[in-house]
Amino acid sequence: MSDNPVVEAVCRAFPEAAAEEPSLRDEATVAVRPQDLVAVCRYLRDDSNMAFGMLKDCCGLDGLALGQRPRFAVVYHLYSLKHNRSLCLMVRVDEGAAVPSLVSVWPGANWYEREVYDMFGIPFEGHPDLRRILNPEDLEGHPLRKDFPLGDVAVDHGVSPRE
Repeated sequence: MSDNPVVEAVCRAFPEAAAEEPSLRDEATVAVRPQDLVAVCRYLRDDSNMAFGMLKDCCGLDGLALGQRPRFAVVYHLYSLKHNRSLCLMVRVDEGAAVPSLVSVWPGANWYEREVYDMFGIPFEGHPDLRRILNPEDLEGHPLRKDFPLGDVAVDHGVSPRE
């Protein structure tokens, strides 16, 4: 079991859907299956013992260089004003797989999800207006992917372990 009561409560409430992840700098992190993301987030927002009313940020990660499978992750940073605490949720997805949109839970997710879509190509199922937000519509590819070509610099598509 976790030392963090929030992580423990989430994993107890959603035993098949959530699992504790190693923390970075003592930030509590929970991995959530994509199909359970909306339910977990509603629980975190609506349960008075949780009260995570603020989505601070949502970003994408590309694990190509590390050989991670699934390759991509979407990370959500939540904050509870009531309890003055933060929580990180992580959803791992394969290339081309969609993540459920959280716009119905936190309307501010709209722009964050559009940015992740634009920069990483991760689609959000049920998003009300999923289109590029930072790059031109005719740009081919997604600039924050590890295999995005950088001008005349060759891109190594191979995966090598870190030393």
